[in-house]
Amino acid sequence: MKETSAYPLRVSHRLLITIFVSQSLFSAAQISILTLHSIAAGILGGSDAAAGMPTTVVTFSHSMMAYGMGIIMGRYGRRMGLLTAYGFGLLGALLGLVAVLNGWFALLLISSAGMGIARSGSQMSRFVVGEIFPVDRRAQMIGRVVFAGTIGAVFGPALIQPGSQLARFLRLEIVAEPVLAQSQLAQAVMPQANVMGELTTGPWVIASLLLCISVLITWLLLRPEPALIAQQYSDAPSESAKAAGGDRLRDLLRLPNVQLAILSMVICQTVMSTLMTITPWHMHLADHGNSEVSLVIAVHVFGMFGLSPLTGYLIDRYGRVNMMVIAALILIASTIIAPLSTQMPYLLAGLFLLGLGWNFGYVAGSSMLADALSGANRTRVAGFNDTLVAFCAGLGTLSSGFLFGLGGFLFVSVGGGAMALALLALIRTLSLRQLALQPS
Repeated sequence: MKETSAYPLRVSHRLLITIFVSQSLFSAAQISILTLHSIAAGILGGSDAAAGMPTTVVTFSHSMMAYGMGIIMGRYGRRMGLLTAYGFGLLGALLGLVAVLNGWFALLLISSAGMGIARSGSQMSRFVVGEIFPVDRRAQMIGRVVFAGTIGAVFGPALIQPGSQLARFLRLEIVAEPVLAQSQLAQAVMPQANVMGELTTGPWVIASLLLCISVLITWLLLRPEPALIAQQYSDAPSESAKAAGGDRLRDLLRLPNVQLAILSMVICQTVMSTLMTITPWHMHLADHGNSEVSLVIAVHVFGMFGLSPLTGYLIDRYGRVNMMVIAALILIASTIIAPLSTQMPYLLAGLFLLGLGWNFGYVAGSSMLADALSGANRTRVAGFNDTLVAFCAGLGTLSSGFLFGLGGFLFVSVGGGAMALALLALIRTLSLRQLALQPS
C-alpha cells in the first residue's frame, strides 16, 4: 500500500455509505436464506435432525474463519477482505441454489459454510468503519454499520416472495417431493408448502443477486483503501501496549482494555443468544401462536439493531466503560423481567431489553477494541475476537435447550443474569488494571 496522505472527512463518510449499503445487502441476503434454511434442510435431508444442521454449520464456519479474515484484512487490506467475504457469500448462495434445484443435502451444507465464512468477514466491517473516523466519533459510526442489520431483518423475509417470482421467471423452480414423506418436519410443513407454492428457490436466487451487487459495490466504490485513511487516525503506541511486550497475539491479549472489550462482546453475545434461541419454544409451550412469537422476536431484533445510531452517540458521549456498565444492568433487568410471566407485556419488555443490552455492550466493546490497537494488530485481534464470540454464542445456543430442560425458562434466565453480573465485576477489575498502566 502507498504511503498515507491527509484525507478529508468526507472521504470517510463516502466509504461509510459504501460499506453500509453493501452490508445491508448482505444482511438481507443472509436473512432471506435463513428464513427457509431449516425447512429446506429438513426436506432435502429427509429427517428432523437435518433441519438444524445448516445453522450449526454457518455458526461454526463463521467461528473458524473469523481470525483468518482478520489476517487477510491486515495483510492485503480491508477492501480485499470484504471482497473475499462477499465473494464467499455469493458462492454459498449459488451452491445453495444448485443444491435445492437438485435435492443435494450435502451441497446445501457446503453452501452454508460459504455463508458462514461470508459472515465472518462482513462483521469485520464495523472495525473497518471505526478506524476511518476520529476516536470521538468512532462509536457513532460503528453504530450506523450495526444498524444495517435492521435493513436485513426487515427486508430479508419480505424479499422471499419477489425472489420466488424471479425464480419462476428464470425457470428455476423445484420441489424435492420424493423425500418429503421421510421427514416428520416435512410432513408438518407440507400443507403450508402446498399453499405457498412448495419449497422455493427464491431465497437463494434473490441472495445471489444481492451478493453480486455487494461484490460490485465493494470492488468499484470502496476506494481509497480504508487502511490508508485509518493511519491518520491511529495514535502512537500507548504505554499499556508497550508494556504488553510486543506484537504477538498473546501479548496484545494481555492488554486490560483489549480483554475488557472482548469480554464485553463475548458475554453480551452469549447471554443474548442463549435466551433468544429458547424463547420461541418457551412461548410455544405457553400456547402462544406464531404471530405472537414473531412479534416478540421482531421487537427483540429492533432492540438489537434499531437504536444503534443513538447508542453509538451515547457511547461516544459518556464513554465505553460507562455504557458497558449500563449494558450489563440492562441485561440483568431483561433476565429478571422475561421469566416473570408468560404474558406478552413481560416477554416483549424482556426481549427488547435483551436486544438493547446486547447492542450497548457489543458496540461499546467494538469501539474500545478499535481504540486500543491499530493497523494489522487491530484486524488480527478483531478476527480472534469474532472467532471467540461466534464460538461462545454457538455454545450458548447449544446449551439453551439443556438448561431449559433442567429448570425451564427461569433457569436459562438465571444463567444469563449470572453472566451479566460477572461482566460487572470484570469491568471494575479490568478498568482499575488499565488505569494502573496509564502514565501519571
